[in-house]
Amino acid sequence: MKKVFKNVSFVILLLKMCFIFGQEIPIQKIIVIDVGHGGKDSGAVGINGIQEKDVVLNIANEILRLNKWSKNPIDIYLTRYSDTLISLSDRIKMAKALKTDLFVSLHSNHSDDPNARGIEIYTSKKQGEFSKESVLIGYQIEKALCKTIGYESRGVKFTNFQVIRGTVDFCPSLLLELGFLSNKDEGNFISNDENIHFVALSILQSIQNH
Repeated sequence: MKKVFKNVSFVILLLKMCFIFGQEIPIQKIIVIDVGHGGKDSGAVGINGIQEKDVVLNIANEILRLNKWSKNPIDIYLTRYSDTLISLSDRIKMAKALKTDLFVSLHSNHSDDPNARGIEIYTSKKQGEFSKESVLIGYQIEKALCKTIGYESRGVKFTNFQVIRGTVDFCPSLLLELGFLSNKDEGNFISNDENIHFVALSILQSIQNH
């Protein structure tokens, strides 16, 4: 009988320890970085031949690398890790399945005007539960990019892009246009590995602090 009592006491103590330690371990936020385009969809093509799908994958991979060596790493998932094309609906399904806390879609811009420059940040025109939070985080990322790498801002705007329209009901959702590949200066800037590092760092720090 004493042996049974001891066993029961041990189980109760173990459960209490699990509860206590469980309280001490913070729940990490889950971030999905949507890497735009991919595969046969190159996205925008710059005047130097650089392709949007490659630019955003380079930035996303640098975000992962920096996060890995961060003092307080967060859970980050990419919608693609290689040069593959993932449907927009599958990107949304992935974010929903992961119970994402933030969805950020990476893109680069293009214009017929070679002088067009700067970053644009989009949130969904469709109003959802996380619309206001999306706008606030958008301004944080905009401020960080402009301050750290000297990008001009074209503002935080509203649009009907499918990936942010489809995610704003269950998490804050943003689409970043990280400069114009059609602009000689910005196209060359984003082709440089050192500059990609600073772009990625600005985005990561904004995500970590949101």
